[in-house]
Amino acid sequence: MTKDLTLRYTAIQSFYWMGFATISGFASVFLLAMGFSNTRIGFIMAISGLVSAAVQPIAATLAEGEGRTSLKSLLYGIGGLVTVLGLGLTALSQIGGSAALVGLLYGGSLFLLHLAQPLINATGTEALNHGQRLNWGLARGIGSASYAAIACVLGFLTDRVGCVSIPVMIAVSFGGLTLCLTAFPFAKSGGRGTEQGATTPLAFFQKYPRFAVLLVGAVLLFTGHTILNSFNFQIVQSKGGGSGEMGIAAALSACYELPTMFFFALMSKRIRCDTWMRVAGVFFTLKAAATWLAPNVPVFLGVQIFQMLGFGLVAVASVHYINAIMNQEDAIKGQAYFTVTMTLGTVLGALMGGAMLDRFGVDAVLACISAVSLTGTLILCASTQRT
Repeated sequence: MTKDLTLRYTAIQSFYWMGFATISGFASVFLLAMGFSNTRIGFIMAISGLVSAAVQPIAATLAEGEGRTSLKSLLYGIGGLVTVLGLGLTALSQIGGSAALVGLLYGGSLFLLHLAQPLINATGTEALNHGQRLNWGLARGIGSASYAAIACVLGFLTDRVGCVSIPVMIAVSFGGLTLCLTAFPFAKSGGRGTEQGATTPLAFFQKYPRFAVLLVGAVLLFTGHTILNSFNFQIVQSKGGGSGEMGIAAALSACYELPTMFFFALMSKRIRCDTWMRVAGVFFTLKAAATWLAPNVPVFLGVQIFQMLGFGLVAVASVHYINAIMNQEDAIKGQAYFTVTMTLGTVLGALMGGAMLDRFGVDAVLACISAVSLTGTLILCASTQRT
């Protein structure tokens, strides 16, 4: 008898995206308060992203193996380690500590955050492959709602309590994630089929050459997306706001993702998935350009609606698109490589954003990412295959 694991998987997604909102979305707020420059913040994000991008394909290989114990152990380990790092950062924010130690602990949290994402996705995908019932879009949508709620709460808490609220929430979110993992029945052995998928990156991309080109476009799109999110505080300040307005903007953008995620199953029945991928690419560029041109906080808050058919759309459309164009034995690797594009976008965005903010200011950065996003949109639209 199959189980409906939607509620349990929703809890996992919710705590993960609470952690994502805190660690990634409030990195600048915390590190600036701890005395870091924009360039050093970008360096920390870039190094953690590079290491994560190198390790993520290994995580995908583990996820495609026949044993589920390794996947479960990895997620438990990540959850426990990030909880400990959050507690350590809480202590350092109160008693003081070397900048190197703060950077190391926060960089470690960023690394583990990105490493967990393909494993979280694999947990849900493998449950479906083993015949369990699970509404992936609903779980992911509620994850975005959790992101929105925590972003809004933290925006006000940092105004009133200070930056210590950020590492506290890191510990709470990943502690909750670890507890939720204990209630999820990880699949045991059995494999996914007898066919052997592509065993090396070269073999994989020879098998799916247009997908390799699509990933280049996705890297550029996620580069712009990373700058908008990781340096959101500086952008809001340039429009006349502060951390409270930053939290509201993050909450709005996450809320706008929800309708797309909840109703994508219906949307994909009406319009092919490759079309939705192209639409998402266009809206990434529209959001970047509109953010650049926004003259004040109210307009900036209005711009967040582009998230609905930008990141909100690609987050679900990419999963369905990859499953449609790839053999089943290659699908998890495909998902992992797409996740790597997000990580590489984080690296490039951190390097570009931090250094350019210090040297040229917010307007120059926003103009640059508008051009980068446009290039990524053109590449993605040209390389997307009919599903």
